[in-house]
Amino acid sequence: MNKLEKALSSFLGSSELTKRLALVLGHVCRTGRSSYSEVEIIAGDGAEDVLLLSTEWRLLLPVKSVRGTMEWADWVFLTEPGEIYEMPVVAKFMVENANQTGEWDSHSAVTKLFREMEEPDWHQMSALVERLRERARGRRVNAVQIKEACDQLGLGERVDPLIAELKAGGIISPKVGSLFEVIRAGSPIYELNPSLFVKTGGKERLGENTSPLVRS
Repeated sequence: MNKLEKALSSFLGSSELTKRLALVLGHVCRTGRSSYSEVEIIAGDGAEDVLLLSTEWRLLLPVKSVRGTMEWADWVFLTEPGEIYEMPVVAKFMVENANQTGEWDSHSAVTKLFREMEEPDWHQMSALVERLRERARGRRVNAVQIKEACDQLGLGERVDPLIAELKAGGIISPKVGSLFEVIRAGSPIYELNPSLFVKTGGKERLGENTSPLVRS
């Protein structure tokens, strides 16, 4: 078992599917994106299951979008020749770290992501993401909640650029298709990337050298 497979096994369990997922994620981490045909060569008859699992956890996402938006739910998931998949930037940092340490450390991934983006408040970004997690309901937060989290950290004057960076890094995705939810919330709604969060001591929080949250 290599280090990436060990990290994935901490929340997916040890199995042939986890082993194949580790091989595919390692490949995409190196190449930036991968075709279905390449995934099929690597994962064999488990290619579809690997892609379904990686998409569920927002570790790989199809390139095609229904409406050309950044919303994850708009991206067309097909498992057939010609399809292309890519890795959100924050997931790339988690996979790289797991390859080196055998741990799933989303705290370090978020910190490294914003440092490399030259975000002036990069050292506060893991705390910001944790505050978003605390406010989330069903992995969703609205713009008002993001503003509240930014205000807590003294970043209230930079909400819009920070939301743009969170989207670009693959940490959140706009739920532009959920019109009823947007109207009810009174502000835009965003989905949080589930691969960032863990459960320790019965409590969910941003992952720091621990196991990711097992999906419920």
